[in-house]
Amino acid sequence: MSMNENNPLRQFFRRPAVHISLPSGGESYGPEDIEWPDEGKELPVYPMTAIDEITTKTPDALFNGSAITEIIKSCIPAIKNPWALLSTDLDTILISIKAAGGQETIDVESKCEKCGEEGTYGINLQVLLQSLKAGDFHIPMKLNGLEIYFAPLNYKEMNNSALAQFDIQAKYKDLTKIIDDKERMDQGQQALIDITELTMVVLSNAITKIVTPEGDVTENEHILDFLKHADTKTYESIRDFNSDLRENSTIKPLTIVCTAGADDPEKEECGHEYKQPFTLNASDFFA
Repeated sequence: MSMNENNPLRQFFRRPAVHISLPSGGESYGPEDIEWPDEGKELPVYPMTAIDEITTKTPDALFNGSAITEIIKSCIPAIKNPWALLSTDLDTILISIKAAGGQETIDVESKCEKCGEEGTYGINLQVLLQSLKAGDFHIPMKLNGLEIYFAPLNYKEMNNSALAQFDIQAKYKDLTKIIDDKERMDQGQQALIDITELTMVVLSNAITKIVTPEGDVTENEHILDFLKHADTKTYESIRDFNSDLRENSTIKPLTIVCTAGADDPEKEECGHEYKQPFTLNASDFFA
């Protein structure tokens, strides 16, 4: 029996404050990934502990993703392997952890497209949670006699992609400072090649299988090789189809009503309503 179970103060430990259903439905996870409650598919979410809060202040751990996985395991103990979490579920999980701590809104910086004034707007977390839906990844893309099936990336794949993008940015950060025109042009072209190759790797990870007249192809190396040797139109069609699937699973653009001038009696309040794209970044969400 663990010390916690023997502790007479156990009844005063933190308790679940939120219960969530995953947008994906959870069918893709094995018992080694998520241990579902006996009563159904809703996961209990606990508030963060003081140690969790300290973890959010560790830049290196946030950058490489290890801090996020530890926070998820602490706040949602039913999730045994946070690296396996699908991108369609990750936003819901992160937002729910903040909501479990009693936070009702998150602040979003936005610049009005009409008056140009910048402002800070509180976005309700419960509204965000209710708006998150998973895209339909069951429908294949039909192209040139092929059927291409996609799946959301998991957190490990997303994190690896983010680290690789950072490496490319760091490698070419001084590109504009190169004086020699030819060298700058050559380096710029190589940067584009590196970015495109990374995009192809990420896209190949999102493709679960390609059905051909001869049979199914599921090997990642074969799929990546196909993307590298496909003509531009074919590659871009596959890339854009996957992008549309991902967009259907992400937070929709926020509706912002500009409040510029509201606190100034000498000015008229702008009041312009517009859409603000919003992307949740796991690495700095708790920072």
